[in-house]
Amino acid sequence: MTTTLKKKAEALGYFLAFIACIPIANWMIGHVGTVCVPHGPCLVPVAPWGPGGHPLMAPSGVLMIGLALVLRDLVQRRLGRSVAITAIVAGAALSGAVAPPQLIVASAAAFLLSELADFAVYTPLQSRGLVLAVLASSVVGLIVDSVLFLWLAFGSLDYLAGQILGKLWMVLVALPFIHWIRKREIMQQTVVE
Repeated sequence: MTTTLKKKAEALGYFLAFIACIPIANWMIGHVGTVCVPHGPCLVPVAPWGPGGHPLMAPSGVLMIGLALVLRDLVQRRLGRSVAITAIVAGAALSGAVAPPQLIVASAAAFLLSELADFAVYTPLQSRGLVLAVLASSVVGLIVDSVLFLWLAFGSLDYLAGQILGKLWMVLVALPFIHWIRKREIMQQTVVE
C-alpha cells in the first residue's frame, strides 16, 4: 500500500470513528452505566471521589464525546477545514437523529456548538504543535458541550464536574496516540527529504 493510500485510509478511519462516536454516545446515555436515573441518564463513575464521599458520576455518553473531540481534530488534520466543518454539521444532524426524543435538541445543539468551538481553537493552534492544539481545543469543546448538553437536556448542571472530567479522561488517554501520530509524521517527512 502506498503512503498516499495509507494516509487516505487513515483519514477515512478517523472520519468514520468520529461519526460513530455520535450514535454510540446517544445509545450509552440510555443503556450503559453503573446507575441509571429514572427519567434521566445512565451514569458511570469518572473519579473515586465526589460529593458525600461517593464516586463522581457522569452520563456515560461523555466517554464517546471526549473521543469525538479528538477525532474531529484528526479529521481536520487529514482532510482539511471544509471536510471538518461538513463532518461537524453532519455529526450534529446525526446526533439529533439518533438521540432519544427528549434529548434531540440538547444533543444536536451541544454537539454542533462544542465541535465548532473545538474547530475555532484547534485551527490557529495546529501549527504550534499537534498535542497542544488537540488538548487546548478539546478542553474548550468539552466544557462547551458539558454546559450546553446538561442545561438543555436536564435544566441542571448537577453532573457538570463529572461531564468535564469524564471527557477530559478520554482526551488525556488519546494524547499519547496523538504524540505518536506527530512523531510518525516527522519521521515520514525526514525519510521523504
